[in-house]
Amino acid sequence: MKKLILVVVSLLVMNAVNAQEKKFSPEKFDAEMEEFITQKANLDQLEAAKLFPLFKEMHKKQRAIYNRMRSLGHAKPADEAGCTEAIKEIDKCNLELKQLEQNYHQKMLQVVPASKLYDVIKAETHFYRKKMKGMQNRHANGKPKDKRS
Repeated sequence: MKKLILVVVSLLVMNAVNAQEKKFSPEKFDAEMEEFITQKANLDQLEAAKLFPLFKEMHKKQRAIYNRMRSLGHAKPADEAGCTEAIKEIDKCNLELKQLEQNYHQKMLQVVPASKLYDVIKAETHFYRKKMKGMQNRHANGKPKDKRS
């Protein structure tokens, strides 16, 4: 009986440790993204050191806009006028996002060549898609799906 209790307790502890290891870490995510982009865009250390502070600044401002959009989408407005206003606000946020991105791309072009920035933009998109695909695979039926890229 003592052995059974010991086994059950050890399994519970192992599950708790695994659950903690799987928690999202923004710092780890950012580090992985920077490493992936640096490699895919073939950035040297100086270029990366100049580019990523601007990149992080842009993402911080984008997150604020995304948070505003998310708050608009939590509950459908009760009437047509409310829906119209919500649509206008979402459109306004989307325009702000594009303007912000355009402004930061201009700043980034001051620190890296256009060909590298192009590769950075493509690498960022690829990184996010790869991460989302990985999350979908982990959550589907509790088992990882076949990895095809």
